[in-house]
Amino acid sequence: MRFIFHRLFLLLLLLPALAVPASALQLGEPEAAPAAPAALPDPLGRETPRSMVSNLIKALAEHDYDRAAQFFDLPGDTNRQRVNAAIQARAFQTLLDNGGSLEPYVALSNEAVGKIDDDLPLDQEEVGHIAVGDKKMPVILSRSEEAGQQVWRISQDTARQIAAAEKQRAAAPTQEPDKYIVAGAPLKDWALLVGLAVVIFGGLWMVAALVVAAIRRMVADPTANGLYRFLEAALPPLSLLVAVIVFLNWVERLPVAIVARQTLLRYTGIVFVIAFVWFGLRLVDAIAELAIVRMQRHQRRQVVSVITLLRRTAKVLLLVFSGIGILDTFGIDVTTGIAALGIGGIALALGAQKTVENLVGSVTVIADRPAQVGDFIKVGDVIGTVEDIGIRSTRIRTGERTVVTIPNGDLSARQIENFAPRERFLFNPVIAVDYGVSSTKLREAIAIVQGVLAGHEKIAEGARANLAKITERAFNIDVFSYIDVREFDASVLIREELLLTIYERLEAADIKLAFQTQTIVFSPDQLEALASRPPAQAGQDVPQRRSA
Repeated sequence: MRFIFHRLFLLLLLLPALAVPASALQLGEPEAAPAAPAALPDPLGRETPRSMVSNLIKALAEHDYDRAAQFFDLPGDTNRQRVNAAIQARAFQTLLDNGGSLEPYVALSNEAVGKIDDDLPLDQEEVGHIAVGDKKMPVILSRSEEAGQQVWRISQDTARQIAAAEKQRAAAPTQEPDKYIVAGAPLKDWALLVGLAVVIFGGLWMVAALVVAAIRRMVADPTANGLYRFLEAALPPLSLLVAVIVFLNWVERLPVAIVARQTLLRYTGIVFVIAFVWFGLRLVDAIAELAIVRMQRHQRRQVVSVITLLRRTAKVLLLVFSGIGILDTFGIDVTTGIAALGIGGIALALGAQKTVENLVGSVTVIADRPAQVGDFIKVGDVIGTVEDIGIRSTRIRTGERTVVTIPNGDLSARQIENFAPRERFLFNPVIAVDYGVSSTKLREAIAIVQGVLAGHEKIAEGARANLAKITERAFNIDVFSYIDVREFDASVLIREELLLTIYERLEAADIKLAFQTQTIVFSPDQLEALASRPPAQAGQDVPQRRSA
């Protein structure tokens, strides 16, 4: 990243010079000498310890010992020296097949300078060991210059040890070569390694299945038991993870060809990453589901949204890091890509401002908690129940059973009315008493309404009923009280019960409720005119005065 920004800064400084006319440039300093051509990569791929060992294994698998000889720090000027180096390469493969080993692919350094935190000089790297008699001697790489390039090769000290071990091996009886060779290694070695992997994983998987089955018989309700759900989710991927670890430890002790061993060790790393990610995903799901059940039990629905967001984030991070690990196992350099993600992230943020706004809005919605999953809310013209608060948007189920999706950026900036937190419901009807009642009856009507409120156990303290207004049509008795329940369905039933009780008691007291009426008053002349007209025209073109 620092290198990239440094180059960009230099480019910006050079822009004014690039804008100068060509004639001005010709009058200035003489032309600079052309830059030296960039160094070409090593055709054998010996720039790093990892690439060196990987390409050496490929040459040994193809039995191309002339090419493998170039991975040794041995003189090769004459034909005799090149033949001797090829013999050394063949002997090195034999020693690795018989008790020797190399570091797994992922353990080898992929840097041009190698590992700098070991006890070896900076130009040396230990990548394995070979058996020389009863001793294990390290396989040391040395970094030196060849054709103007810095490359890694097997050191001269290791080459001398290989030569000494080859002399001892030459005195021993030789074994017949294998007839069936697959991908540079005997078929029996491939079968032994694959069979060992299948046996280890199959055995551990059966043990995991037996443990889960035993716990299922021991608990009364397996679906509600946290330990059972955790083991059911974690044991299958954990068995694969443990099988990979056991296989890595045992494969070093098997007398198999180094080509087969290194190849399977390399791709066993992919299986290890897959097992780890599988275990991580199942573990995240199990913990999240257990936490969600507990939060729902304690009516903490907002925390459910936080847990859901954290679960999705953890899964995305696991998948991203596993992808990086798998690409690295295939030999793809991901450091440059990760560095480029910094600049790409800035460009992406500028081009996806709405997406970033929604992500920030989701954090605001979850932190501020204006609404939770399951709440009945009103956002603008949308009224419904919150079904999900996601990373980008929030889904609301309306009364018509449609789903409205609102981006979290818009949701955090709008007014949200949440009906879920209210602990009581307002009961404030207007009782309209007819004009025909007397003042005594009106007082009695007020007392009846007050008595109904005072006598109901679900009406909170402080309820009142008063004559609030004398309108053109009725005496209005305003009721202000609260129904002391939290459930909406229960409040609807209590509201109905209160209204029916008020009406029944007013009806028993012979107090009528007002309703909209219209009285038409005619003058004597209008009455005579109406009487003289036919019945069909009696009601036409007559001035009217309306009163309540």
